[in-house]
Amino acid sequence: MSRFSAEKTKSWLIIALGCLVVTFAMNVFLIPFKLAPGGISGLSTVLYYVFNKGVPVGVMMLVFNIPLFLGGYKSKGKRFVIRSLFGAVLLSIMVDVTAPFAETLVNDYLVRFDSAMAAPDLLLNALVGGLVMGLGLGMVHKEGATTGGTDLAASVLRKVFPHRSLGELLLILDGFVILFATVVFRSVKLGLYASISLYITTKTIDAYIEGFHFAKSLMIISEHPEAIAGRLMEDVDRGVTGLKGTGMYSRADKTVLLCVVKKQEMLKVKEIVKQCDPNAFVLLSDVREVLGEGFEPLHSDEK
Repeated sequence: MSRFSAEKTKSWLIIALGCLVVTFAMNVFLIPFKLAPGGISGLSTVLYYVFNKGVPVGVMMLVFNIPLFLGGYKSKGKRFVIRSLFGAVLLSIMVDVTAPFAETLVNDYLVRFDSAMAAPDLLLNALVGGLVMGLGLGMVHKEGATTGGTDLAASVLRKVFPHRSLGELLLILDGFVILFATVVFRSVKLGLYASISLYITTKTIDAYIEGFHFAKSLMIISEHPEAIAGRLMEDVDRGVTGLKGTGMYSRADKTVLLCVVKKQEMLKVKEIVKQCDPNAFVLLSDVREVLGEGFEPLHSDEK
């Protein structure tokens, strides 16, 4: 098998695994407790209870997703739609196939086994469900696909409302689903917990896609840039870039040092700057992901 084929196969397997993780979150933490944190899955959860569990959640998800894929085909492209259609269909099947097993797991091992679970802790379910769902969706999104849902709906609506950003449309759609769930279930508490779960999901997706390897970016303005740069390169083993700047008050030329270090190196860096120039001006900012020498290897995500 060629390297390209192996990477492509791995990508499809990760999408499938991500769908399985999302299925676990939905069937164990969300659907049984009427938590509908936005999206097509949330809307399907509400209708599942409206129809007295007569129509499976996965079937409704598929029914809602198919027209969205048809509408978003031109705007998203063939590759994206094929991968996303695979994810959406697979997720729908997994949700319905595993539902009986998940119900047994919830009833026998989460509720009856633990007497405290007789009154479900909705906040805990919302938090864990949102975290697990975000992890699964992050795996799918990082492979250039989705499981369908409101992101495709937002893309279609953007053609009608081009003055609205994609983020605004997503917020409106997910907010409508949560509001719908609140009205149908006649519970503000369920709506609030669903909002918390949606927030956790989106943050987890961002963290998974953008990386967990946080770092610090430093901009150092000093009268002794050569000494500081030398110590940073020698003692911390980090590259330093000198940027030409001008002090707007003094009109004097200055060298602004730019350096990115790991969080655990910050104390050492601060000590070096303090020793070289106690009057230095240091600007620190968080960096979500760093690619290149000394950090994560730079590579293409194209499969």
